[in-house]
Amino acid sequence: MNIYKLNEMTTEKKAYILKRAETDISEQMQLAKEVSDDIRARGDKAVLEYTSKFDRVDLTANRMKVKPEEIEDGYKRLDAETREAIEYAARNIRDFHKKQMPEEMWFTEVDKGLLVGEKTTPIVDVCLYVPRGKGSFPSVMLMLGIPAVVAGVEKIVVVTPPNEQGNVDDAILAAAKIIGITEIYKVGGIQAVSAVAYGTETIPKCHKIIGPGNSYATAAKRVLANYIDAGLPAGPSECIILADENADPEKVALDLMIEAEHGPDSAALLVTNSAELVEKVVPIVERQLEKISDKRRDFVTKGFSTYGGAIITESLDESIAFVNEYAPEHMEVMTEKPFEVLPKIKNAGEILLGDYTPVTLCNFVLGPNAILPTGQSAKTYSSVSVMDFLKRSSVGYASRDGFEKVRNYAYKIACVEGFDTHGLAVKERK
Repeated sequence: MNIYKLNEMTTEKKAYILKRAETDISEQMQLAKEVSDDIRARGDKAVLEYTSKFDRVDLTANRMKVKPEEIEDGYKRLDAETREAIEYAARNIRDFHKKQMPEEMWFTEVDKGLLVGEKTTPIVDVCLYVPRGKGSFPSVMLMLGIPAVVAGVEKIVVVTPPNEQGNVDDAILAAAKIIGITEIYKVGGIQAVSAVAYGTETIPKCHKIIGPGNSYATAAKRVLANYIDAGLPAGPSECIILADENADPEKVALDLMIEAEHGPDSAALLVTNSAELVEKVVPIVERQLEKISDKRRDFVTKGFSTYGGAIITESLDESIAFVNEYAPEHMEVMTEKPFEVLPKIKNAGEILLGDYTPVTLCNFVLGPNAILPTGQSAKTYSSVSVMDFLKRSSVGYASRDGFEKVRNYAYKIACVEGFDTHGLAVKERK
């Protein structure tokens, strides 16, 4: 595991840690351009050919869309304990996102006879991208689908890569049924993003696509940015454990590995003012690594030797300053008084407080959304929320008396900016 002292880090090393994995996807973007152009020209036929080529699954056009009975059967096949866990998670996620809903409409009188306000409206349609990889991600279905449903999106479309049998995994189908989503297509990667950007004979065009994907899906979103809103930028997973000398090394060690197991490009850092804590954490991590699969062990080990490890600071305030500069996707505050630290955290996708709030809880069951900004995007982006599925329209009203009061002000500004018809509209209005 890498161990650094912050005040001894070179400028180059610090920049490397702050940058984390920045994957060059130029080759993927070239491929995405070729595939998307082909899908635009040939529709379903091209989608099916690329699904066979990339996912090694042969489908027909009438099998791309998941049938209602497939959703029902998948739900029934899933074991009762897993269904219960998904249903519990769904309740918490739904409650959390209901609290986010803004007023549908509001007005205020800025001056006598002058009313202004906002009207909030759901996006008409949205595509949810639910990845698959080597396993199933029902949690992503919940984190995307529930805020879309709560927001009131009329048409929700899901695209997700098929498994080896050409089906959607039961856990994803069960999650879809629990939250009430019925329109699901067995397609992923470049071909999925292209299909919803342009529309095909089977797959509808959507105005927005949101959800994490691999480098090919990311490349397709960039290539097709003029045709579809690609939503939140998301890259390799990352987490900071912010700890002081009072932190429990066992809990720190366990939580430090959580996001590191996502892949070799993931970043997991312990940031602390206690060198003694680091000394205790390292052997515990080594011991815990023996309990996980070879694949996950390799991911964690590589992550700790590249973008992760431990950074020792001279004070808690210095640790906090580094966290704000880093702007992590996930962060845990494992200090003596975490609620006193909370106001000082300015940049983080999510902030988890105390010894018993590991990232695992928020990833799956606690309620807050686990689809978060990465790569310092947390400085300007927020987690996925109902607001990703809503849009705001400004509303204004002027009575005749209100108009007369402000017409000259508006006319003067129109003249300054050189807009003749703007000026005429108020100057010559009877």
